[in-house]
Amino acid sequence: MAEDFYETLGVSRQATQDEIRTAYRQMARKHHPDLNPGDTKAKEKFQRVQEAFDVLNDTQKRELYDRYGSAYETVGGGGGPRPGPNPWAGTGGGPGGPQGFDVNLDDLFGGGADVGGGGFADLFRNFKQRNKRSAPTRGSNIEHEITVPFATAVLGGEAEISLRDETGQTESLRVKIPAGIAPGKKIRLRGKGEPSRTGGPAGDILIRVNVAPHPHYRRQGNRLDVRVPITLAEAMGGGKIDVPTPHGTIALTVPPGTSSGSKLRAKGQGVKPANGDPGDLFAEVQIILPKNMDEADRETVLETLKKYPENPRSDLRW
Repeated sequence: MAEDFYETLGVSRQATQDEIRTAYRQMARKHHPDLNPGDTKAKEKFQRVQEAFDVLNDTQKRELYDRYGSAYETVGGGGGPRPGPNPWAGTGGGPGGPQGFDVNLDDLFGGGADVGGGGFADLFRNFKQRNKRSAPTRGSNIEHEITVPFATAVLGGEAEISLRDETGQTESLRVKIPAGIAPGKKIRLRGKGEPSRTGGPAGDILIRVNVAPHPHYRRQGNRLDVRVPITLAEAMGGGKIDVPTPHGTIALTVPPGTSSGSKLRAKGQGVKPANGDPGDLFAEVQIILPKNMDEADRETVLETLKKYPENPRSDLRW
């Protein structure tokens, strides 16, 4: 006795197309060969589920199936050629056609005789489509997008994503973030995408990685830039200052007489990707004046600076 496609998917005969697709996804995930290695019964069940879905998901095939049951394919294909004399019989023709004439297969299958309301072209096309469906194909890929902290993109780490299927079920996955990943790059989780409908391998998940901004650091490729405030005394007298980096705090030397905007370079202290050379860190100094300097000290500093007049805007042009 032929298997009932509705029973195979576990839906009623009045089920909507959305209900049929949802039931298919549930059954396909349950019996997918990749998730049941070595289980021949699961493989057979998966193939029956796929056959049922291929019919019930197609409105025309479903209508024929509802009317004629397991004989739907014969009816849909026209049940063979209509009764009548064989046009090639008794002609004495060779294998190519009557009287030895060549037969153009494009003409024959392109419009030839009427078979159940369609031409030989429809019959041939349906045959090719059925053979094509029998070959295993990969499942579809799933696109996803996440935003990771600036530090995670630089140093690497893990992130968690949540995926919801059409049935409303949510699955959480841990994703490894490689050190030095650039904004906009994609991470591929192989075999975690849509299951194949034909018994082939599952698709992949492609995760686009966005990076949240940092309040102090900026990134250009593998280079890091940071603005570092220094006191007027440190700018005038020079000295060592501590600067935090992704790889630990380092000491940078401020030369005496350093002006705001000067950049101090720390080689190799930028982004260190998993594959490739590390970048450098550039610390741009900003001179911060004392907030609580009294009037007398301010006058003293001003009188001292007036001894060294210069125009720092002399090279400024429009």
